[in-house]
Amino acid sequence: MRLAWRNIGSDRTRFLITVLGIAFSVFLMVFLGSLLIGFLRASSTVVEATDADLWITARGVTCFDFSALVPRRFEGLAHSVPGVAGTSRLLILFAMCQKPSGNHKMIALIGADPDVGPRFPLPSLAASPMAIEPDTALVDRSDLAALEISSFPVQIQINGRRVNLLRSTDGFSSFIGCPYIFTSFENALRYSSLRPDDGMNVLVRVAPGYSVRAVQRELQSRFPEVDVWTREEFSRRSQLFWITQTGAGGGILIAALLGVVIGTVIASQQIYATTMENIEEFATLKAMGASRWFVIRVLLAQALACGVAGCIVGVAATFPLVRQAQSFIAWIYTPWWLPLLLTPPSLLMCCAAAIMSVRAALNVDPARVFRA
Repeated sequence: MRLAWRNIGSDRTRFLITVLGIAFSVFLMVFLGSLLIGFLRASSTVVEATDADLWITARGVTCFDFSALVPRRFEGLAHSVPGVAGTSRLLILFAMCQKPSGNHKMIALIGADPDVGPRFPLPSLAASPMAIEPDTALVDRSDLAALEISSFPVQIQINGRRVNLLRSTDGFSSFIGCPYIFTSFENALRYSSLRPDDGMNVLVRVAPGYSVRAVQRELQSRFPEVDVWTREEFSRRSQLFWITQTGAGGGILIAALLGVVIGTVIASQQIYATTMENIEEFATLKAMGASRWFVIRVLLAQALACGVAGCIVGVAATFPLVRQAQSFIAWIYTPWWLPLLLTPPSLLMCCAAAIMSVRAALNVDPARVFRA
């Protein structure tokens, strides 16, 4: 409506303040939502990078990062189940690493067979017949600073054994405070105190034509002493563990919820303040015989104009700022749909704030304009 635009244009400073307030609230919600989504993605990145249909884990294991030993015999036993096309091994161990500088740091050592999946940061048998070389490993690019590494190849020590880091990988940033270091399953056994017949997670690929659920049920019935999960189930299980049973996940979840609440309060306060600044104009409208519905439409139009402008500015500021934040929090992630998801609620809260101020605008005394 033209009247709404005139009210906005009559006080551009107030409009700018309102837009910036809404933009900050939108940015706050998207940024904290990005923290939450990035945290969830990071907690299951290793699981999702495999191409296994099923995971065989020790009983009661709640996430990949805290896996427990599974006897290696289960890998062979799994092949006796109809529908099992192949198996791979994957383990994670916490070990002490001596950096090139001589300083020490705890790491999470991930050992895997070379055919766990083409997205996994190890050579695939499908692409090359050679597995990763003995006493070599890879590290994610985001952990180079933590390990004080500036170039490759470089030599470190893991539990007193020399290891050559060949290169860095990308997309596997650790969120647990210990850098991920990837190597072959055999290398990981040598760097640890595990015996050759020890294992941890058995990854199962189901043959074409067989139902994943049917093979899962058969494996579970034959081996009740272990747990059998689909990849999606184990991924969600890991995410649920980190978000509900740890202080870090709970803190990020609460921060995201507080971001929504604070963003709502900020936007509502700005819209309400804008309405009250223009209360004299609404008194004039009532003195001229304007209907209640007309006043409501003017208020909603002003709120939507401020809300749309604030959302555009807030979303535009989010992506470059998130990219800057990734230099400190490598796993933060903003999916394209997150701003789209939060924009309608942001506009609704602006309209709700305008409706909250409707009562003040509708109850204003028309004679007030003459007293002014």
